[in-house]
Amino acid sequence: MSDRVELGRVHAALMSLPGVRDAAVHVAQNVPGGRRIVAHMVTRAPLAELRAALESQLPSHLVPARFHRVPHIPLRPDGSTDRPALAALTSPEPDTTAPAPVREADEQAVRRAADTDQGPPETVPVTPQQHTLLLDALAHRGTGRHVEQLHWRWRGPLDTDRFTAAWQSVSDRETVLRAAFDWESGPRLVLHEHAGIEVVRHPAAGVDFEELRERDRLRGFDLRRPGLLRLNLVDEPEPADGGPACVRVLLTFHHVMLDGWSVSVLLQEFHRAYLAGGRLPGGDRRPDIRDYAHWLAAQDTTPARDFWSSAIPPGTALVLPATPGPDTGLHGTGRAEARLGAAHADRLRAWAASCAATEAGALQAAWALLLYRAARTPGPALVGFGVTVPGRGIALDSVERLPGLLMNALPMTVRVDPAAAVTRLLAELRDRALDLASYEWVSLGQIHQWSGRRAQDSLAQSLIVFENTRRRSDGLHSALAAQGISVEPPRAAGVQGLFPVSLLAHRDVDDGLVLAAVHDRARLADDDATRLVGQCARLLRELPRLKGGSATVADALAALADEPRVRMARAPAATASSEPT
Repeated sequence: MSDRVELGRVHAALMSLPGVRDAAVHVAQNVPGGRRIVAHMVTRAPLAELRAALESQLPSHLVPARFHRVPHIPLRPDGSTDRPALAALTSPEPDTTAPAPVREADEQAVRRAADTDQGPPETVPVTPQQHTLLLDALAHRGTGRHVEQLHWRWRGPLDTDRFTAAWQSVSDRETVLRAAFDWESGPRLVLHEHAGIEVVRHPAAGVDFEELRERDRLRGFDLRRPGLLRLNLVDEPEPADGGPACVRVLLTFHHVMLDGWSVSVLLQEFHRAYLAGGRLPGGDRRPDIRDYAHWLAAQDTTPARDFWSSAIPPGTALVLPATPGPDTGLHGTGRAEARLGAAHADRLRAWAASCAATEAGALQAAWALLLYRAARTPGPALVGFGVTVPGRGIALDSVERLPGLLMNALPMTVRVDPAAAVTRLLAELRDRALDLASYEWVSLGQIHQWSGRRAQDSLAQSLIVFENTRRRSDGLHSALAAQGISVEPPRAAGVQGLFPVSLLAHRDVDDGLVLAAVHDRARLADDDATRLVGQCARLLRELPRLKGGSATVADALAALADEPRVRMARAPAATASSEPT
C-alpha cells in the first residue's frame, strides 16, 4: 500500500459522507495482525452508518479498522495532523474489528454517550487583534460599530427552506459560525456544538431595503451568543418585462469574528450546499480558528518586537487627513464615493507598474500626499496611516480557506519630502509593504507598545482598505446558471471601526476603481468627506500625467492648488481613549 495515495483516497471518501465535518486517517503500525487504517472524525452521525457507507465505496482493505469520534482535528503549525494531541482527544472505544452486530451495538452506545454528555464547550484564547476589537465593541454598544454588511441581488428561483438549510449546513461545518465570546474569564472564544442561522424573508414592498440595512446594523449582535452572522431576503417587485424574479440579499456579520475574505469563503460553501439541495457535501479538509489560535500561540514575538521597535522612525507622524475644524454637530456613520473610470484606472495601473509598484501602492502614495497637505508643513515630514493586510501569508497549510478574523491593520509610516520624486515615495511605500508582510499577524496594539510610543501618540487615524476577497468560482456560478440563477458580486456597505476615516477601494464590474470614504460623522462632516475622497481621486488621475521619474511631490500637490481644505473635528473626550494607536 502507498500510504500517501491510499490514505488520501480514504480521507476523500470520509469527507464525502453526510454529517462528517472533518477527518484524519493514519496507518497504525504496531498492532496485532500488522498495519491497519485508523480514522478520526468530527461527526455526530452513527459510526456504524459511516462504516457501511465506506464499505460501499472502498475496497475492503481500505475501510478503516477503527473509527474514533473526536471534537476536532488538531493541526501542527505546518498544517499536518498533530498526532499526540489527537490521541489525547481520543476516548477508549471497543475494538471495531469485532463482528458487525457487536460493533453496531457499541457504536450506538457511543452515540448515546455523545448526545447526552457533551460536557462544557471547548474554548480557545482570543487573538490580540480580537481583544482590541472586542473591547472597542463593548465600549460602543448599540452603535453598529464593527458590524459589517454585504448585499447583492439574486435573480431566479430562490427556495427559502433550501437557502436556510444550506446556510445551516455551513454553520454545522464551520467552527467560527458557532463561536461566541466569554470576556469574564480571559477573554476567550467559546466554541459551541450548534448555532442556528437566522434567515428572514420580506415580501415585496414590505420593507425599504436601506432602512432595513441600517436597522439591522444598529441591532448588532450579542457577542456572548453564537451566531454572529445573519441574513435578510427582500423580494423585489415582479419585473414588468417578465424577466426572472429578483431578491436582494443582505448579509450582516460582526468583524470581531470574520473578515471579508472569510465571508467570500463561506459564500462559496453556501453555494455548494444550495446546489446540493441544502446540505453541504464533503470537501477538502482545512484548518479552523482553533488551529490558527494554536499557530499564533506558538509564534516567537521576539523578531516582530525587534522589527517594530526600529521600523517606525522617531518623531511624531502627521496622521490626520484634514486640518482641525469645528464640531460637526452630526452623529452616525457616513459614506462618500468617487470613481475612476476604466480608462483612468487602466492608466493608473500601467503607471504604477512602470514604477515597479502596484495600484494599491499608488493609492497609498496619494493618501500620504493628502496627509502631508492637511498639515500645511513646509518641509519634509513623517506621515502615518493604517493599511490592511490579508493575514493569510503565514505558514499554515490551506490558510486561504480558513474563515476567521485574519485580516489585520498595520501602521504605515513614511517620510514625505516635497522636493523628492514621487517615484521615490512609491518605492519607499513598496519596500515598507514588503517588510510588513513578515509580521501581518501582529496586532496594532502590540506594535504601538513595541515602538515605544506614548499612549497619546497615535500611529494612524485613517485606514486604507484595498478590498481583497477570494476569487469567485466560475464553476459554481455556471452550476447556478444551469438552475436559472444569477448572483451579483457582493458589495460591502462599509463599517465604522477603530478609525474615524477608512478609505475603501475596489474594482467594479466595469474595471473602474471605486473609492469610498466611510467616516465618523462626528469627526468628519459629509461635505468634507466628499471633498476628501474627491481630492484623492483627482490625485490618482493626475499622477500618471506627471513627467517621468523627475516629477516631485510638490508637482503632484500642485494639482490640488485650487481645492478647498478639508476640515475635521477633534475626537470627543468620551471616545478619545478608544482611538486607534
